[in-house]
Amino acid sequence: MIQRHPSAPSRRTVVLAGAGTAAALLTPGLTTTAHAAAPATDRPCASYWFPDSLPAGTPGDGIVWRSLKAWRPETDPDLPFNTASVPLADRFTPAPANTTARTDQARITSLVAFGNTAGNPSQGSATADYYAMNHWAYIDELVFWGGSAGEGLILAPNAPVVDAAHRHGVPVLGTVFLPPVHHGGDLRWTRDLVQRDAAGRFPLAAKLVEAAMAHGFDGWFLNAETEGGDAALGAEMLAFVTDLRARSDAAGLRITWYDAMTVKGEVGWQGALNAENAALFREGDSMFVDFRWTPGTLASSAENAEAVGRSRYDLWAGVDVESDGWNASVDWDAIIPADRPHTVGYGFYRPEWTRSHLPEDRTPAQFHAADQRFWSGRSLDPARPDRTDPWRAPATAVADRSTVDRLPFATTFNTGHGVRWYENGRVASDAEWNHLGVQDRLPGRRWVVRTEGRRPSVGFDFEDAWRGGSSLLVAGDIDAPVTVELHRTRLPLSRRTVVELTHRADAGSGPVTVELAVALREPDRAGDPVAYTYIPAGELRAGGSGWTTSTLRLNSLSGTVRALGVRLTAAGPVRWRLGALAVRDRAETTAAPTGLRVTGASLGADGTDLRLRWHRAPGAPRHYELHRVLPDGTRRFLGATASTAFLVPGLRREPGEKAARFQVRAVGELYTTSGAASTAHRW
Repeated sequence: MIQRHPSAPSRRTVVLAGAGTAAALLTPGLTTTAHAAAPATDRPCASYWFPDSLPAGTPGDGIVWRSLKAWRPETDPDLPFNTASVPLADRFTPAPANTTARTDQARITSLVAFGNTAGNPSQGSATADYYAMNHWAYIDELVFWGGSAGEGLILAPNAPVVDAAHRHGVPVLGTVFLPPVHHGGDLRWTRDLVQRDAAGRFPLAAKLVEAAMAHGFDGWFLNAETEGGDAALGAEMLAFVTDLRARSDAAGLRITWYDAMTVKGEVGWQGALNAENAALFREGDSMFVDFRWTPGTLASSAENAEAVGRSRYDLWAGVDVESDGWNASVDWDAIIPADRPHTVGYGFYRPEWTRSHLPEDRTPAQFHAADQRFWSGRSLDPARPDRTDPWRAPATAVADRSTVDRLPFATTFNTGHGVRWYENGRVASDAEWNHLGVQDRLPGRRWVVRTEGRRPSVGFDFEDAWRGGSSLLVAGDIDAPVTVELHRTRLPLSRRTVVELTHRADAGSGPVTVELAVALREPDRAGDPVAYTYIPAGELRAGGSGWTTSTLRLNSLSGTVRALGVRLTAAGPVRWRLGALAVRDRAETTAAPTGLRVTGASLGADGTDLRLRWHRAPGAPRHYELHRVLPDGTRRFLGATASTAFLVPGLRREPGEKAARFQVRAVGELYTTSGAASTAHRW
């Protein structure tokens, strides 16, 4: 068992409704969390339920007790705001950046609490201080972690998280949490979950599948930790999981079982795959092995998995990073030994430590710096890992993956949060924001930099952008050419293929010569450098024309683009900013959405909240952007979403305004913008 640190800031604390006190941090397994409840609101939030029966008493402020058994998607007013829109992308695995990363062995799952169980906004919020998960290339599965006895035990992922994960090829699971008794757990909720109907079927298994399909996520993480069960209950749980497995297979969903409840119906964390939980593992896609594992129990677990015809990498060895992050004490050789095949996969519990351990006045840039340290390692470059670093960062052990395999492809290096919103290099809104659903496909390896001279800093920057909230900034004194690797790709070339770079030199930069780096083949071996062809993209000078778009034709090349990057040459200080990268073989037109309408209005302390809906635009729009049209005809940016529903919060009447007017536009994969659908709300 991993040592807990109750004195450290932790979201493992459970707020019990009506009690007003936090449960002690004593459980040896996984517990889940809630901050102080959000204020009551009609604003849509992520869905959460109890299986059937509700707690005694009255829910806390901002909490609504709901029964999943009674839930009906057609009567859920928040479902349009909670439905993911981006399909799960296919992934491929390029040759790893270093010789220690394995392509076909251990993978990673992450259990992340993005917010409270109750009051977790459906469409982001007005702050840049958010765990904007972005190192998707190294993980195989994301668990949307949450649930508490005072709020609800079954938690559906919100749409922005699912859309960002799907864009990078990562499935997302909701959580079913049956808490320990000392965290408010009640065995009746376990019995509710596995209840049968008159025909002997499991109605809650059907509801879990219905909820996942309606919301657009990929399955469930099952965590049964309520003590007091017996063999009969264990048999019913196994039958329930078997039924859920059959239904999930038919729907294309996944199941991960947590090592807590055994086939005997008791809660007994094994820290292993053994006879106590093997039957439950066999009915799932994977199992999260409790933190009390040892080198011996992981080795035997791997053997036991293979003995029943399963991969050893269907097991996730729990790695608790909630309190200590990269300072956590982990026996890495037990999980991912360097001198033999990996033993099992592994699962990070609460990697959002990269944000939560920072001071309260943290900035997005500080978060991304810490997040890169966590995922890439102390060297901050996957191609040159620091072998002395006791933290074995994922980039040093697990091969990255990519979804950039078709045209058109474009990115503005938007991480899904920011201190402003930019459109075509201009500030469209000076309000902070977060919404992972509009996060771009980001480079998987951050940051591979090849140079014979001084290495500049490379990272996402929030002080300026071409579109969205961030751009890529390369800064430092350069005394030799610098190649910054960006995306690993599988992009077919034609005679019409064009690459566009939107970039500029900031104030304080000397002249910088820019070239596009294009690779047409993979390295022969892991860790070998990529063989690039360099295509001139011009010389930029600070104080010039600002943002410049260089259009580069690739008709001298043929085959498939395997990697994209840039090479910078300068002598002295450089501050070069890349705002957008696009690869296309034809122009893009984006059709407009239709049917924009107001579906609800409610008056709150800070103004009127309006619910807007519209019909999806033809084709496959990347996202939608909403504006308010002011009385003088100018537009005010309101937000962006991949969904077809949006809440405008805190709306106030402008002087002389008889009706508030709104527009929504579809944005294509190349960031072309459609015509507008319009509506108005009369005051």
